[in-house]
Amino acid sequence: MDQLLAMRAFARVVEAGSFTRAADSLDVPNATMSKLVQELEAHLGVRLLQRTTRRVTVTPEGHDYYAKATRILRDLEDIDSSFNIARSNPRGHLRIDVGGLPARNVLIPLLPDFVARYPDIRIDLGVADRSVDLIGDNVDCVIRGGPLDNSSLIARHIGDAVMITCATPGYLKQFGVPAYPDELRNGHRLISYLSPQNGRAMPFRFERDGERIEIKVDHRIGINESNAHLAAALAGLGIVQTFAYAASPALRDGSLVEILKEWRPPPYPFHVVYPQNRHVTHRLRVFIDWLMACFPAAVRGTEGEH
Repeated sequence: MDQLLAMRAFARVVEAGSFTRAADSLDVPNATMSKLVQELEAHLGVRLLQRTTRRVTVTPEGHDYYAKATRILRDLEDIDSSFNIARSNPRGHLRIDVGGLPARNVLIPLLPDFVARYPDIRIDLGVADRSVDLIGDNVDCVIRGGPLDNSSLIARHIGDAVMITCATPGYLKQFGVPAYPDELRNGHRLISYLSPQNGRAMPFRFERDGERIEIKVDHRIGINESNAHLAAALAGLGIVQTFAYAASPALRDGSLVEILKEWRPPPYPFHVVYPQNRHVTHRLRVFIDWLMACFPAAVRGTEGEH
């Protein structure tokens, strides 16, 4: 039995909550994961996991072994990282999750620079507006916008995006150009962004000279993915609030027109988030440092274009 491999397999099953998810995250067959854990249990002479057709439960002995095993695995990663740092050549696999618009318009255009600097780091990029389980899905970090509500995670602020309200010229010709936020309540068609977590429509927010207004009306269309949300505005379906950096090309060519500019929404914060109980590898550290250097300007966009 390869005890180190078996320890890694057992730890991933505990973190993922199932053999299937653990096997997928390590890219090994499900049967291999099961065999490794069974061999580890036989070697230790204790039951680490209780298995049923529906779920996997960690035994008290399993909890104790997991705590000790993960300390050993982190120590081994520390050793490996120390040699990588000495060579200034971080390497390995980095799993990153990011929302649709920041992936398309910010992170992916910036990535060639990171790849050129660190050619030995392999990146798996998950793109979705929904939140992921960093531990269960074996993700190293996520880039997320908006308020943070999970105190078990470490978050570093990496920039604030400019938000705008906009629509197509055709829509504005048909329905008129609002001069004040409250006018949106009277006959305008709003395209709401629906929270991927709970399906609720995000209110339209406005701010001027310290005064803040929220508009909550029944939307004509609600969409829970940011690229599709912007596409709906470009199709002339109504008014949206979106990121200035994402709408910039359409604003420049006249496909979209910013409205209520003096009532722009408050800046939208972005953070890079990672688990506090997970060892920060050298490859994750250099990625976060790189983000801190280049992400803020990219996500802020060029306000003068609007």
